[in-house]
Amino acid sequence: MFAQLGLIGCGLMGGSFALALKHAGLVQHVVGYSPSASTTQKALRLGVIDVAATSALRAATGADIVLMAVPVSATEATLQLIAPAVTPQMLVMDVGSTKADVLAAAQRGLGERIGSFVPAHPIAGKEKAGVEHADAKLYQGCQVILTPTADTLSKQGQQALEVWQALGCKVVQMSPEAHDAAFAAVSHFPHLLAFALMNAVTGQPQGQEFLALAGPGFRDFTRIAASDPKVWRDIFLSNRQQLLVQSQQLQTQLQAFEALMVQGDGVAIEALIAQASSARSQWHLKQHHHPKPAC
Repeated sequence: MFAQLGLIGCGLMGGSFALALKHAGLVQHVVGYSPSASTTQKALRLGVIDVAATSALRAATGADIVLMAVPVSATEATLQLIAPAVTPQMLVMDVGSTKADVLAAAQRGLGERIGSFVPAHPIAGKEKAGVEHADAKLYQGCQVILTPTADTLSKQGQQALEVWQALGCKVVQMSPEAHDAAFAAVSHFPHLLAFALMNAVTGQPQGQEFLALAGPGFRDFTRIAASDPKVWRDIFLSNRQQLLVQSQQLQTQLQAFEALMVQGDGVAIEALIAQASSARSQWHLKQHHHPKPAC
């Protein structure tokens, strides 16, 4: 499908995309660049990329598909760097976890070349980052959100859909605003909760003693608290408005539980728990009947 992939960011997400395209026979040649020269060289040694570029612009030059696997905060600067190489025939995508700010950055960074850009968010990953963990099967069975706009060229919109489907992904299209609201609720805010809970426990005088007694429930609930601080700092700042909406929703629910505990109203407490338990069970059943809608 593609003669050359320009890969900007040769870590887990970008490296896995390159390997997936190669294994599927969808790309002939991969030129890669990372701000860290050692990462680029490691990607070359591992066969993730075929040529190591010395700049983002050189990685994009001559490519018919470009994937930016960079922090959300680096989107605008990266697009400004590669803009001279972007053509109306090129497909440019990102893999960022927020979309409204990415689109705004793309409008500033690409200007009149914005039609070539299709914002993408593959719901995939591992707890371990780095190109050495890149996996050609990372995206198989996973959900990918595309947020094309009125500026997106029809060819690029179709290409983006087809390439992710060819990698075995379930593709959903929505507006950037709808994406950010949904993922604030089901991804970004749960991470915020996990970080806050760990700090709440460890910030107590007996925190370490409490942790020593923690079991599987605590382990499962806080697993995502081990995530990359810089990545989640960027996500929290870029999607802060929707996160604050979710924070208010949770505070309302916490206050309801607290009030009932103060009142000693066991019947009402049980009803709230049952409501949550039923919703979780129904969601689990839907997940079971439709394997891996998201990773």
